[in-house]
Amino acid sequence: MLELKSPFKNNKFYVKMKLMNKHNTKPQQDKTCFFFTYYKWVLWLSLSLYFFTSYLITNDPQNPTTSTIVSNSNSNVVSHNTIGVLKNLKVFIYELPSKYNNDWLSNGRCKTHLFASEVAIHTALLKSDVRTFDPYEADFFFVPVYVSCNFSTVNGFPAIGHARALISSAVELISTEYPFWNRSRGSDHVFVASHDFGACFHTLEDNAIGEGIPEILKNSIVLQTFGVEYKHPCQDVENVVIPPYVSPEKVWRTLEKAPVDGRRDIWAFFRGKMEVHPKNVSGRFYSKRVRTEIWRKFNGDRRFYLQRHRYPGYQMEIARSVFCLCPLGWAPWSPRLVESVALGCVPVIIADGIRLPFSSAVNWPEISLTVAEKDVGKLDKILKRVAATNLTLIQKNLWDPKTRRALLFNNEIQEGDATWQVLVSLSEKLGRSYRRSMVSSELESDT
Repeated sequence: MLELKSPFKNNKFYVKMKLMNKHNTKPQQDKTCFFFTYYKWVLWLSLSLYFFTSYLITNDPQNPTTSTIVSNSNSNVVSHNTIGVLKNLKVFIYELPSKYNNDWLSNGRCKTHLFASEVAIHTALLKSDVRTFDPYEADFFFVPVYVSCNFSTVNGFPAIGHARALISSAVELISTEYPFWNRSRGSDHVFVASHDFGACFHTLEDNAIGEGIPEILKNSIVLQTFGVEYKHPCQDVENVVIPPYVSPEKVWRTLEKAPVDGRRDIWAFFRGKMEVHPKNVSGRFYSKRVRTEIWRKFNGDRRFYLQRHRYPGYQMEIARSVFCLCPLGWAPWSPRLVESVALGCVPVIIADGIRLPFSSAVNWPEISLTVAEKDVGKLDKILKRVAATNLTLIQKNLWDPKTRRALLFNNEIQEGDATWQVLVSLSEKLGRSYRRSMVSSELESDT
């Protein structure tokens, strides 16, 4: 308890009161004492109210802005209590044998390539305050299996043919050693499928649809980069659409050299796979011929900077561009979506029906353009019209740091970043939590 001391004890006013007492002037004494007592109680009451209301504000569980945060020049890392809906969320992370995750990290690309969100999410959750070591208080159970780290020796691309067997083995292990999978049939268990067609675990759509989602996962939650607005067999599971992985460190290094509001001398940019003849060696039409049409139509147009080969300074080109073309590849999504937003280039999305990540945090219609695949030949006219009308407003919305933050994964969760958005999405699915459903049942039985 704070002891309140009289502010008068060692000053002239207090001395004067003592001297007057010597003359036995009782009326004056009573008046002075009354004033002193009154003032003391007013001061005490004021200070009590101040400390009491301060306590209520900083400890209000309903206050979404309450947090304990350690800040530095580069981040806003949540080190103690998370904010709002995340404050009471609890996630248990299975400690699986290293063959399911850590062994794959011997290849450095595992943590940096476009499918690496499976590693980034796991890494961030391990250090997060939402993590619980008591599975009986968990709302969700995270199963850390890295399926995108097996790189082909032929072409160097991720090979995921082993994914189904690896996940099946992990589920068999946790369902044997723990009771939590069986009690909910996996409905509160979370997996990551951060590659072309998500939970179907195949890079080609026909094969992905043919093989479908493994039965063992159909009752779980899958965090996947694949998402479309229409019915598709590969999203016929409870899912959260997440962004592909782009290194935040690489983004920051690029922004140090070329800030988002700096000079942009490239009007429309694309660098990537563009086949001159749309049907490639697999016999399939890559990008549904969209990229081929872009190359044929605009390769000779000086306003379009189109390149078909890899280049180490790729991100600097994005940072110099006004519009960045983001056409579909084999799947609708592309890392260009994240790179364009992060580096302040207006993404031009050419992928019919794509479902974009974290729409509650990223206002996609206000920061990007969407062009139908059939209209790709009109790109020049569409971009010219936007440049003459509302480009300034789009760029203003796009350059908001909160938008960039929402699409980047960090090693430690930062307020508003991509892993944070994953947790927000999970908090909206608490009806799948076995623990929460049991608590609700107990409360109903008590009433």
